[in-house]
Amino acid sequence: MTIKGCIFDLDGVVVDTAKYHYLAWKRLANELGFEFTEKDNERLKGVSRMKSLEILLEIGNMNFDEEIKEKLAEKKNNWYVEYISKMDESEILPGVKEFITNLKKNGIKIALGSVSKNAGIILENTNLKKYFDAIIDGNKVTKAKPDPEVFLKAAEELGLEPYECIVFEDAVAGIEAAKNANMRVIGVGSDEILKDSDKVISGFEGIDLSILEF
Repeated sequence: MTIKGCIFDLDGVVVDTAKYHYLAWKRLANELGFEFTEKDNERLKGVSRMKSLEILLEIGNMNFDEEIKEKLAEKKNNWYVEYISKMDESEILPGVKEFITNLKKNGIKIALGSVSKNAGIILENTNLKKYFDAIIDGNKVTKAKPDPEVFLKAAEELGLEPYECIVFEDAVAGIEAAKNANMRVIGVGSDEILKDSDKVISGFEGIDLSILEF
């Protein structure tokens, strides 16, 4: 099967923004008077902002009405934007730029498939925007992963069928979303956590296009 397009999640795949999400959620938890650990943070990967807040409040055994929850989510996002506004090219994960450059040289289309509403800021600050043929982010979709909407829209914008695309993901919800979209998926991270992927890589260093062969 010939792969014509690669769709990349952003956080934890292309750039390491996961740490900034964690710092912002931890700051919110501390303000509310409870601890939020890196292990707790694993549950938030690939999950929408409001759903992430629900999980955080569940950990802290707290409950608020919708209006307060909206304000808490906005506060967290403002802190996160403050952190990522200082990002630069040094925060691109190792091997990513070489890999996507190689894809472009070989005529393979590239899309971003992220539920982050801040993807635009991150791509601008890291100077990566020019590499993507399509950018689907949280401003263009209404459903969070594991719903396949973000990946199906990415394939559509690339002018490709789902089966012609491979997704690169670091979150369980993202792996599920790719499968729901009828796409092959390569997990980026831990074999144990991403065991439902078609393949797993620890990162992009030393990875060539043979990874796309199935």
